[in-house]
Amino acid sequence: MSTIAICTFFIITAMAALLSWRGTRTAKPATLTGLFLGNRNLGFVAVGSGLLFANINTTSFIGENELTFTNNMSVMAWGVTSVVVMMVVAEFILPIYLKTGISTTPDFLEARYDRSTKTIVSLIFLVNYIVNLLPSVLYGAAVALEGLFGVSAALGIGYWPAIWLLVALMGAAGTLFSLRSGLKGMTVSGTVLGFAMFTGGLLLPYFALQHLGGGSWETGLQTILTTHTEKFNAIGGRGDAIPFSTIFTGMLLVNLYYWSTEQYIVQQALGSKDLASCQKGMALAGLGKLILPLLLNIPGIIAAHVYVSLPNSTTAFSTLLRDVSPPVYTGFMAALLFGASLTTFIAGVNSSGTLYMLNLRKQSPEANNLRTARRFEVLLCASAVCIAPFIHFTQGGLYTWLQKIGALFSVPIFTIMVVGFLTRRVPPVAAKAGLLFFITCYALSQFIVNTGIHFLHVLAILFVATVALMLFIGWRRPMGTPFVLQTHNLVEVTPWKYRRIASITLAAMVVALYWLFSAGGLAA
Repeated sequence: MSTIAICTFFIITAMAALLSWRGTRTAKPATLTGLFLGNRNLGFVAVGSGLLFANINTTSFIGENELTFTNNMSVMAWGVTSVVVMMVVAEFILPIYLKTGISTTPDFLEARYDRSTKTIVSLIFLVNYIVNLLPSVLYGAAVALEGLFGVSAALGIGYWPAIWLLVALMGAAGTLFSLRSGLKGMTVSGTVLGFAMFTGGLLLPYFALQHLGGGSWETGLQTILTTHTEKFNAIGGRGDAIPFSTIFTGMLLVNLYYWSTEQYIVQQALGSKDLASCQKGMALAGLGKLILPLLLNIPGIIAAHVYVSLPNSTTAFSTLLRDVSPPVYTGFMAALLFGASLTTFIAGVNSSGTLYMLNLRKQSPEANNLRTARRFEVLLCASAVCIAPFIHFTQGGLYTWLQKIGALFSVPIFTIMVVGFLTRRVPPVAAKAGLLFFITCYALSQFIVNTGIHFLHVLAILFVATVALMLFIGWRRPMGTPFVLQTHNLVEVTPWKYRRIASITLAAMVVALYWLFSAGGLAA
């Protein structure tokens, strides 16, 4: 354990905490709107940073680099293809949310179907956060910090006890920050992290190439461009982690759900001061997603050249970072990873509190509401801490496992949202039947019956089947009064005039990136 790296980690973390505190010290949440939505006054930089860093955490660094290390660049599809989806959501979905003045995505389901549908979906969200999102964020951060600092060796304890210790410390830090600052504090810390990541953070590939090239980054670059070039191929085949065809089936659905329906993501946009800021923030986050392969995937490729094999492929990123970087930079990156995970964790906790307080609990005086919200967040964090270490025993790669489990909760919700958006007479009973059918069939296909079909293709098949089921019920038992969307603007909803130019530019960059990482580009 390097003393210099540890000192750097604590100094950078303290500086980031100080900057976040200075940005929120005069805006301590006094209401639920302040705690959960930042008083709906966030600018586009805050929105974009919040969106990006609610989405990116240590699990992303660990999981994507692990799959790149063991497979190839096909895993970049999760982030890169989502950029096109983000622009679609910014153009068509977010304006509806802001026009209706909702605070949570299940609010739309209550207006479209009924109160019980909203309650069921809110519970599904909370279960997903408790058993999947929050534990995975804590576990990913713990694995990274253990790999970088060797906590188990330094303290003379086993690997799993060290993970327990780090998970508990992360959970405590995230809980305290969430209780103190709410969404506003998270967006400020996200802005600080964004600056740090896209300046110093991008030096990691340079240090890794320099190490591979024996002191010359040019030699290291030549090495990865001329040996094992199949690692650069993002056009995944049947045996790869992400077959290319899945981009147009289940992955499309997962990304559409994630950026249009996932509460802890959408909540960043709902805090915008106006629609233009919301759309600009989404475009800024999309640009960040196109740069991130330099940190989420390229280190995995370099690690495949540096190490013949690793005892645990999950440690590919943290092992490379520790071995190739100067101690000061190792500490800097550790602080960055810690902060990114903390931001996602806080986003999840904050959104869970929003769902519980606004959708499930009967309202009381404001002071009591805040007290209840904070107590619930503490209980939620404690539950996540208890679950997180057991992710160590999952099979098939951390990132794939988490995406597979997340889909159990996510795509069924997205399916009933889509039918709700596109139809006017499909009744509430169809939404409930659709949720039950989708969740049951998907669980059977993944955990009981081996279909031999990639889980993303299974999602697409069940999406079509569930939509057909809901339309059939709507045909047989239509609503007596067709649904009419009610608007209740709480912010200015004039669109950003350059949004379409930004969307076309980002889409072209996605295509260019896929050409670069293909048999016609670097994988030749």
